[in-house]
Amino acid sequence: MKFGRPGELIVSVNGAIIRKLIIVFVLGLVMLFVMVGMLTSLKPQYRISSTSLGEVTDELSISSFVHLFSYENHYFKQALSSDIPSPGYFSELFQFATRVNLDDPRSLLGNELPGFYHFDSEIIVAEEGTDYTTIPYESSPPLEVLMAEREASIQNLSEVDKPRGENDPVQPRASSTDGKNVVFIYHTHSTESYLPHLKGVTDPNAAFHSKVNITMVGQKLGEELRKRGIGTQVSIEDMNKRLKQKGWSYSKSYAASREVVQSALASNRDLQFLFDLHRDSNRREATTVTINGKDYAKLAFIIGGENANYERNEKLAKDLYKMINKKYPRLSRGVFTKRGKGTNGKFNQDLSQNAILMEIGGVDNSFQELNRTAEAVADVFSDYYWQAEKANGAVESKQ
Repeated sequence: MKFGRPGELIVSVNGAIIRKLIIVFVLGLVMLFVMVGMLTSLKPQYRISSTSLGEVTDELSISSFVHLFSYENHYFKQALSSDIPSPGYFSELFQFATRVNLDDPRSLLGNELPGFYHFDSEIIVAEEGTDYTTIPYESSPPLEVLMAEREASIQNLSEVDKPRGENDPVQPRASSTDGKNVVFIYHTHSTESYLPHLKGVTDPNAAFHSKVNITMVGQKLGEELRKRGIGTQVSIEDMNKRLKQKGWSYSKSYAASREVVQSALASNRDLQFLFDLHRDSNRREATTVTINGKDYAKLAFIIGGENANYERNEKLAKDLYKMINKKYPRLSRGVFTKRGKGTNGKFNQDLSQNAILMEIGGVDNSFQELNRTAEAVADVFSDYYWQAEKANGAVESKQ
């Protein structure tokens, strides 16, 4: 910068600096295009996707987002309760970087102790006495169990085919779905079985069988729903055979059952509800309740927290939980959400807004107890279904 004649200011520009700035700008632009090209040419599993971004944002609480927005627009603060403190962004960043929540020691233990992540579920609602020590969990069968067929004990199996005896036969409702199947029951872990019906088996991790298993409970539930006028389709496919045919490991069970569900939905547009039935690995004291002098296998609802239908599915589970425990006190253990490391997180519930995973009984329950629970579930669900149908009919008539 120079001064010329009085009142004049002469500004000189270094041409070399301008050339450098232009070169830097052009190189930066070229690198940006190269990076975008690389990202779009990568295989899908290596790309940054909405799922990847979702996993990142899951580490931040909703209140943290609202606080951030409020820095730009103070009206967002009105959505926050006065008792919600401002977030500690250090702890938020620390959790994002390390996956350890300073307020929840389970997050540290879950990363360090093998298998501890099985207990990293969220209890949405639960009956008295249910806590993180008794939440439903599933154990994968040892390889030798998958490879070998076990002998099923005949003891108590005859109960499955016996008439009710203790209860009067259910009279079919005047209402029906007119031959349409609106409920689909399937079994992702179809070989999950029960120790009382496996001859010589006492290890809960070995409670698996190709024939005597959870699919029998599904068939019973389907039968009871049909008696109440609700058309139901039940799949009893052996998922282990499907896994073997595809060369998949047991951890791919939900991918295998997903094909079954998608096929059912494609062939029947009337299906509204998807029930995936499982057997819990907890022992008898956590999975059995006595109601009116009779033992029932307890029921738990599991919701996958990593799908777009999460809230709708959770509402259905909470509604059924309340109705079941009102009519059959303490029969349902509660509603639980599973997400994150060590779990599927979706459980195929992204395929429907009315999808639930049900844990019916544990390794120590008998089919007599399981059948009572299947009848109770059908009883309550039929009330729920017909109430919803009546409400929908009333809305349609007004329109």
